[in-house]
Amino acid sequence: MKKVNGHEIISLFEQWSPKRYAEDWDPVGLHIGQLNRTVQKVLVTLDVNEAVVDEAIEQGANLIIAHHPPIFQPLKHIWTDTPQGRLIEKCIKNDLSVYAAHTNLDVAPGGVNDLLAHKLQLRQLEVMKPTVSDPLYKLAVFCPADYADDLREALGNAGAGALGDYAGCSFSSTGIGRFTPITGADPFIGKVGKSESVPEERIEVILPGPIRNKVLQAMLAAHPYEEPAYDFFVLDQRTEQLGLGRVGVLEETMSLKEFGSYVKSVLDVPAIRLVGDPDKQVRKVAVLGGSGSKYIRAAKRKGADVFVSGDIDFHSAQDAELMDLGIIDPGHHVEKVMIEGVAKRMQKECTDKEFDVTFIQSAIDTEPFTFLQ
Repeated sequence: MKKVNGHEIISLFEQWSPKRYAEDWDPVGLHIGQLNRTVQKVLVTLDVNEAVVDEAIEQGANLIIAHHPPIFQPLKHIWTDTPQGRLIEKCIKNDLSVYAAHTNLDVAPGGVNDLLAHKLQLRQLEVMKPTVSDPLYKLAVFCPADYADDLREALGNAGAGALGDYAGCSFSSTGIGRFTPITGADPFIGKVGKSESVPEERIEVILPGPIRNKVLQAMLAAHPYEEPAYDFFVLDQRTEQLGLGRVGVLEETMSLKEFGSYVKSVLDVPAIRLVGDPDKQVRKVAVLGGSGSKYIRAAKRKGADVFVSGDIDFHSAQDAELMDLGIIDPGHHVEKVMIEGVAKRMQKECTDKEFDVTFIQSAIDTEPFTFLQ
């Protein structure tokens, strides 16, 4: 197993949940400490409070990955006799780094909103509020015909040529490549000072923008030529849109009241708030982890019968009632699903790469509310 530092772990994490997915206002990324040191244990948590920091220290963790940023507003000072200052001081003194993935983890496929939707067993999922889409590129590269298959395989392994449910998609045309190696060249084919004509294939593949450099490096490593000829073209097409929230359908229609009880049980919360006629029949469900008041209309535009989200304010609830959109508010803390989801996914990915690191699920309950029966 390979010893790794924080940069290697976060680089792997950001291949899944890159910071560019985050909203502009969201302070995601490294909050406390550094990533340039060996990490053997990572604690995954929803929130970072002093009890969580104590837990991380007791468990021997070197890094915390949290959903909610511990420093949301810029600090003008750090006074260590305040709760926040004491938390920061404790992290620094114990060489404990803290990294936050917030709205980028909400948007990421397999992130918070997908975890919630899967918990509710929703099917036919789609994005509720699109926020991100990337341009598509086309790579055209010229290669000796005898080496074209190897080059296509390398491009495919790097992620190029994926279209919908198909992988390894490419197009080739044949022709003659002509060149003359000059002094200083180390030609794979031909001799310095002599003109050459070589049967070549033009290989074309489509790829999303975020993996352009990865595909380029794979192409250069696999190409037999010292100076391969290639072009990148930006296409009008874009990748599938990603965004906040998910919309899906239940296997069977149920009443709003029945669905509320189901949400309470499945998401393991002590109480829910319900808006709408308890007897209203619901089948299409919108779900958004965190605070959902701003997204009521987005849920309605998607044709949802009911919207599951936290922190619904009074006037937003009235608006939902007027537009006949049921509301189930299980609280903000349901985002705790990310603890297990992130820890299991990252443990698998690190194990596959033979990284010597263990991911620990925080056992600290950071729900600030107590519910009286």
